[in-house]
Amino acid sequence: MKNNVTLIATAAMGLESIVANEVRQLGYEDVTVENGKVIFEADHQAIARCNLWLRTADRVKLLVGEFEARTYDELFEGTKALPWEQFIPEDGKFPVTGKSHKSKLYSVPDCQAIVKKAIVEKLKRKHGVASWLQESGSEYKIEVALLKDKVTLTLDTSGAGLHKRGYRVGQGDAPLKETLAAALVQLTNWRVDEPFYDLFCGSGTIPIEAALIGQNIAPGFNRAFAAEEWDFINSTVWDKALEEAEDLANYDQPLAIYGSDLNPKMVEVARANAMEAGLADLVDWKQMQATDFHSKEERGYIVSNPPYGERLGDKEQVEAMYKDLGATLRDYPTWSIYILTANEKFEELFGQQASKKRKLFNAFIRTDYYQYFGKKIK
Repeated sequence: MKNNVTLIATAAMGLESIVANEVRQLGYEDVTVENGKVIFEADHQAIARCNLWLRTADRVKLLVGEFEARTYDELFEGTKALPWEQFIPEDGKFPVTGKSHKSKLYSVPDCQAIVKKAIVEKLKRKHGVASWLQESGSEYKIEVALLKDKVTLTLDTSGAGLHKRGYRVGQGDAPLKETLAAALVQLTNWRVDEPFYDLFCGSGTIPIEAALIGQNIAPGFNRAFAAEEWDFINSTVWDKALEEAEDLANYDQPLAIYGSDLNPKMVEVARANAMEAGLADLVDWKQMQATDFHSKEERGYIVSNPPYGERLGDKEQVEAMYKDLGATLRDYPTWSIYILTANEKFEELFGQQASKKRKLFNAFIRTDYYQYFGKKIK
């Protein structure tokens, strides 16, 4: 079997270019960026390396094939023609999920059932099985996605989404996804020798992701992936990728990372999450009001996801807090400040127009990432 495959790193809306950049940094050059995904050709080693290293991708899928289908017969025959036996062994378990958008075949349950039936037929013939496939072995999760009558069939190599790093032992009401938190850090030009603050740390996701980036620790180092169990990938692939991650980690890199929150319970949750991530000594946590921020450092970075004030009762309180925060941080003109919020009046309330802003989605909430670049020190 050929060792090269087509991989798809899926991404939240607005993060595609960041994911593409991460893929290129891993050494995979032939990259195509589309809405919600980054497509590239690579070898089996890339399946392990991308799952371990991609900080901002949702998951890594292996493309089995694509074709047009406007009838269930075309869907069945197109699916059956693909080389499933190269990936799924005789005892492989292969559940099928699906989605359909702007396609003649709009019934997702029917599409899933037809894809399943076609793969069963193909595998029975190739493996010489007369009756049924037992599906007692490792899982090979298949997705059938239809868009404008184009069928894309993939295998999910990740298992749980890549945002599940394995360190979150507790969280607040609206936790920031680890993948988005990593993107917020990567969209700054923070350097590891400069102080980094999150004044609304919640469960600690932004400072923890900053610490992982600061010491070049692979975000997937502490968890398992679906493809680790797959027969067609040599186990040495994973051993080699983990060894590389261990070699590239810079555990001796000193960092000045701070997380604070008004809620003492959330500070304890953040501390527990950092401990679970193996970063207990790398982040300083403090119970504090954001407007009590003070630093003697000439330069630094503040990256925060404050409350948005979306609930009616909270709106006035949150908007007053934005005003007070703006007044506090005006004393730090050489600091760079990055704020993610859904409040469209943020600049007006903060009292300063952003140097740059970028549209991002926090779950399904449309937000802006307001970026205030610090003035250069003469």
